Amino acid sequence: MRKHLLSIIVGSLISQSALADVIYAGKLIDGNGGTPRDNVSIVIEGNNIKAIEDGFINPAGEKVIDLRDHTVLPGLMDMHVHLDGEYDRSSYLGRFTRNAADYALNAAYFAEKTLMAGFTTVRNPGDNFNSTIALRNAIANGKASGPRIFSAGKSLATTGGHADPTNGFRHDLMGTPGPEAGVINGTADAWEAVRQRYKDGADFIKLTVTGGVLSVAKSGDNPQFSDEELQAVMAAAKDYNFHVAVHAHGAEGMKRALRAGAKTVEHGTYMDAEAMKLMKRNKAFYVPTITAGKWVAEMSKEDGYYPELVRPKAAAIGPLIQDTFGRAYKNGVPIVFGTDAGVFPHGLNGREFGYMVEAGMPPMEAIVSATKTAAELINMDDKLGTINAGKLADIVAVKGDPLADIALLENITFVMKDGVIYKQD
Repeated sequence: MRKHLLSIIVGSLISQSALADVIYAGKLIDGNGGTPRDNVSIVIEGNNIKAIEDGFINPAGEKVIDLRDHTVLPGLMDMHVHLDGEYDRSSYLGRFTRNAADYALNAAYFAEKTLMAGFTTVRNPGDNFNSTIALRNAIANGKASGPRIFSAGKSLATTGGHADPTNGFRHDLMGTPGPEAGVINGTADAWEAVRQRYKDGADFIKLTVTGGVLSVAKSGDNPQFSDEELQAVMAAAKDYNFHVAVHAHGAEGMKRALRAGAKTVEHGTYMDAEAMKLMKRNKAFYVPTITAGKWVAEMSKEDGYYPELVRPKAAAIGPLIQDTFGRAYKNGVPIVFGTDAGVFPHGLNGREFGYMVEAGMPPMEAIVSATKTAAELINMDDKLGTINAGKLADIVAVKGDPLADIALLENITFVMKDGVIYKQD
């Protein structure tokens, strides 16, 4: 805890005092996927990248950040995190003991850890009490430290579905949650739920279209929305300029959602050939979350870590995601980086790179999936995702070459977001 508080203090001091105008980069991976450039100077003006010049230049005698023994990259982007919590043995009981303020403060703590891990932008597909919407606003207004957040607010489910907030409750406590709580039954509910997310200030819509691993419910993969409900959600989302992300393990629910117009498939464990064709045809993105799959599989071996109804799902589904990722990559499915951090400890997001490379994706493509491609998904590619003149100054660095050792991305040593330095080892 003392170390964490110190990192906040140091980050604050750096951000206020080290107004760097020129970064010397020994190697530059700019996020566009091309050959890295050696020995360049990145000129920063305010919160923007002004220019990238060959050699180490400083004609105006500006302040310099010397990263000549580092590889410099765009700020990393994780398209699937849950900042307002982190699973442990107390998580299921915690639903009865934690207040909205607890979730908000947890989110602030985990957001700072995420930023220090080099992730300057995240997408949060589902939270409690709209805590990450509030945090998004606080960060944007300079009142908190963390990554740029795109939040779905409360995710949407059907009664008993993966994101029904009362799953596992005693019967007299279950009640009948509806659209405001993110539970849909029928097309009218679908419209109301999307409109409520708009009212709440969400950036996109998250649907749980199949069963899930960690919910206290029997199935981890059955379809849980009808075609009519999905079409209603997509129509409403289009009216409010939302893209729709779908949690999906089972192939049938996944394909229904893709036919209706889903923009991303999260997890995708039992994705089949037809689903892959639909994703390519619709230009939908696959967000794999391999790290979460491996984590839950390992934790399922520990007695008492998950409820007994959850444990077999974690053991069965978790180990399959990396193989699905490998097949999807070989079949040309568009892939964007996402980890499901919160299922495993925040700050370990960089592990996903190693799992992606292990499954067959070249290191450069894995990096692009977490930079340029991620920015395209959230329609921010005009400002984020690459180190080019005119883009926002979101820049990170590692000591060494991540193309030779992708695990280096688990140890980011320099973090600049929006022209402000938050970490410099």
